[in-house]
Amino acid sequence: MNLRQNKSQGAKLGEEMNKFKVAIAAVSAMGSIAAAQQAYAQEAGGNALPEVVISTTPLSNGGGISADKIPALISTVTAKDFEEKHMPSVADAITAHVPGAIAINTDGSDLSPDIFYRGFDASRVSGKAAGLAVYQDGVRINESFGDAVNLDLVPPIAVDHADIFTNNPIFGLNALGGAIAFTMKNGFTFQGGDASVLGGSFGRLNTNLEYGKKIGDYSFYFAGDYYKDNGYRPFGAQNAERFYADLGYRSQDSELHLIGSFGRSLLGVASTTPVVLVNQQYNSVFTTPQTTNNQAGMAQLTGKFDISPKWSIASNFYLRQYDQYHVDGNDANVTDCADVGGPGTSPTTLCAASGGSYPANQYVVNGNPIPSSGANFPYGSVSNTGTHTLSAGTQLQATNKDTFYGHENYFVVGGSVDAGLTNYSSVTTLGQLNSALQVVESGIPGAGDPLNTAGDIGINSTFVHGTATYFGLFSLDTFNITKELALTAGARFNVANVGLTDLTNSTSSLNSSATYNRINPVVGLTYTFAPTLTLYGGYSEANRAPTPLETACSNPVKPCVLENALVSDPPLQQVVSHTYEGGARGTVNVPNDNGTLTYKAGYFHTTSTNDIISEPTLGISGQGYYLNVPETLRQGVEAGVVYNRGPFSFYGNYSYTKATYQFTAILSSNVPGVDGVVPGDNIPGIPRNLGKVGAEYQITPRFKIGGDAIFVGAQYYAGDDANQYPQLPFYYVLNAHASYKVTDNIEVFGLVNNLLNRQYATYGSFYDATGTTSQYANPTLAANATSANPNYQSITVAQPLSVYAGIKVTF
Repeated sequence: MNLRQNKSQGAKLGEEMNKFKVAIAAVSAMGSIAAAQQAYAQEAGGNALPEVVISTTPLSNGGGISADKIPALISTVTAKDFEEKHMPSVADAITAHVPGAIAINTDGSDLSPDIFYRGFDASRVSGKAAGLAVYQDGVRINESFGDAVNLDLVPPIAVDHADIFTNNPIFGLNALGGAIAFTMKNGFTFQGGDASVLGGSFGRLNTNLEYGKKIGDYSFYFAGDYYKDNGYRPFGAQNAERFYADLGYRSQDSELHLIGSFGRSLLGVASTTPVVLVNQQYNSVFTTPQTTNNQAGMAQLTGKFDISPKWSIASNFYLRQYDQYHVDGNDANVTDCADVGGPGTSPTTLCAASGGSYPANQYVVNGNPIPSSGANFPYGSVSNTGTHTLSAGTQLQATNKDTFYGHENYFVVGGSVDAGLTNYSSVTTLGQLNSALQVVESGIPGAGDPLNTAGDIGINSTFVHGTATYFGLFSLDTFNITKELALTAGARFNVANVGLTDLTNSTSSLNSSATYNRINPVVGLTYTFAPTLTLYGGYSEANRAPTPLETACSNPVKPCVLENALVSDPPLQQVVSHTYEGGARGTVNVPNDNGTLTYKAGYFHTTSTNDIISEPTLGISGQGYYLNVPETLRQGVEAGVVYNRGPFSFYGNYSYTKATYQFTAILSSNVPGVDGVVPGDNIPGIPRNLGKVGAEYQITPRFKIGGDAIFVGAQYYAGDDANQYPQLPFYYVLNAHASYKVTDNIEVFGLVNNLLNRQYATYGSFYDATGTTSQYANPTLAANATSANPNYQSITVAQPLSVYAGIKVTF
């Protein structure tokens, strides 16, 4: 296989610099216009805008600083934003209101999509390259075993606000591209109650209830929701139950909260479907069952104590239990019996005889020949995994708000400990694919028995115990050099101890222990010319340690079923990101308009060294391994505006993210004819262009209407690392909503999603092109596999036109 000729790096650099210059010019122009408008507004007696204070650490109860002093792009999604989406996932509001964020439905789950920010991923699938740190009330909810993030367990109704950070290593491990911090409601921030019910297309039913009360120094808050949906594709049913409660106490110099939360979900996630089947039936699925059951409960105690006029201490203690059960139906990898030692090698081995002891094309299970329809008999397999994690941790921080030689100064110092203990099991059993491409564990000899294939490589029963202990020490200081100019500097020291133990004592290569540590700095400047214009710039580093799951599946000689089984553990190196960013932001009282315009715009450049990616194993469907690659690059521009004027409001967001490989190599791939990767090749699955707009108008004091749209640029199919196939096309979707207040306490509302009923794909990959049995369980796939156009694309189609209506009662 010949590598393609190296691309012209000089031309690429010139192209990027031109884009950068355009972005800077746009920022400067916006700033100049904003400054002039503010001056005009002040002359006309414009009103001063309240200062926005944001916490710069995971502990939101520890206080914060003015957003204008933060040397990075900051986005905040409010409780109103979450409520008005009327969607079961917090990812939808983040997508709409954060310029560089996009929720991508990779497997048919609207309840728990992957969320990308600046090309970095937070996914519920264990082992995906996690690049975002996610917190709920100061607790890190990246699962310790595989860094998965289960946003389906976060109830949108209970979120007070979510801050999306960049350029801030204080958020610890995984903050390569940024961090998402959910601050939940309590009885001090929310009083009163409301209940709502929504129903509509595809059998969707969503009910919400919340109530908050403040009595003297005490407060109480409770929220719960129930959600079910039959799914827009067969076998795609989803449901969730989530509860959140907070009991609070506040005095003049202290505040305490005892918090309990519980969530449970069932996700029917039928994954991608070959395009050739989608062309026959839009909502078709390929190989089921594929379901995930998630459940998590957490108890938490937070506190803040003012120990002097200038010093305060904040604390957080938690205990969390997480359980996941995953069922995945696939084809069975059938190997030649000679490769596994012939007859009687293993009582649970499935193989195909090529001659010798058995007739050619004869299948053998338990050492016994099985009558079959020939070499293409549709054997299947069902992988069952269980993950049970008990985690506990604490974080303490001290904050000082004092003057230093007459200059205002904000100083934070603290530390954290998070420990997780996981029991993980994986068992794959034998079945067969029926005409509906379901794996059925009956009707053939050995059905339902544990299965090993290909000489115990890839699929085998696994029972392991994983440990992950994370320590962090951090310090951050913001010093006002002048009233307008602020300097921020700090660092975080991370230590990660990860280990794995084989509970069966049969696979010594699974036993491992590794320690990773690193100091990550951050430095930046902000300059506020006026409320209408603040310029910022900064540099930071962050790191991610390999998880127990990744370290146990990193040997290309002994691949494993990704997410399902573990095999061996050559050492992986930690990932380190280096981020430069700069931009402008401000708020304008628009002259002669009585409107308010808030804007932000910036440029970012993040290189990740020793990035961890997953690679498929050639010729073995569904199997692969993790490996380090030298360097990847994510760079781009972001911009957003929010405009409010009386009964009218509007928002618009745009981002351009170019995510590329920065090395030359031949990566393994099951994609036909894929050549080697060279610097500048785009990382698949990440759209370059994202646009979001939304508007709302209050027609009368009781009646309002609105709509929004999302525009997603083209992206390469996952697996096409060398960018040799056509991209997944650009798509857009329009939504509309309306509400009417029947009384002051009763509101009816409705929404229409995918208003134009567009058919498009949100995610693309490739099904195995190596001729394994599952392809030939369907005649259409068999014909496609032998056609002159061997593209083998597989996609996740979007939900069609959906109509919902509901009622909300406030009390």
